[in-house]
Amino acid sequence: MKVADKSAALDAVAALLAQGAEGQGSAAIIQVLRAREVQQTTGVGDEVAIPHGRIAGLARLVAALAIVPEGVEFDSIDRRPVRIMVAILAPEGAAGDHLRALARVARLLRDGRLRQRLLDAPTPDSALQVILDEELLLPP
Repeated sequence: MKVADKSAALDAVAALLAQGAEGQGSAAIIQVLRAREVQQTTGVGDEVAIPHGRIAGLARLVAALAIVPEGVEFDSIDRRPVRIMVAILAPEGAAGDHLRALARVARLLRDGRLRQRLLDAPTPDSALQVILDEELLLPP
């Protein structure tokens, strides 16, 4: 995706999350993601951000993967632009699932080779396949 700034990046991943979050509109999701960013940046370093939050009325955990080849300023802890975003939205009462998903994504994206494979993926489907293939190899 191409985005001009952090705000546009959050809007874009909120729209992606809304596609899988039945009954939830982008506006409510954006509000949750922005509220989380006010607490502390989700730009975790190594050109990765993991915007996330919990929302009432959501039936199941949903996630979205976004690649920003040019990078976007995200107030990351290492001050580098973000090129890979994995956004996670969990039901309000699913704190355990939410934390497990965050930990799993963070663990996957620590691997520099995996990050490069995501950046090199020519299509959204191939980027998803990179994650799926790696997930199968990662112990629980």
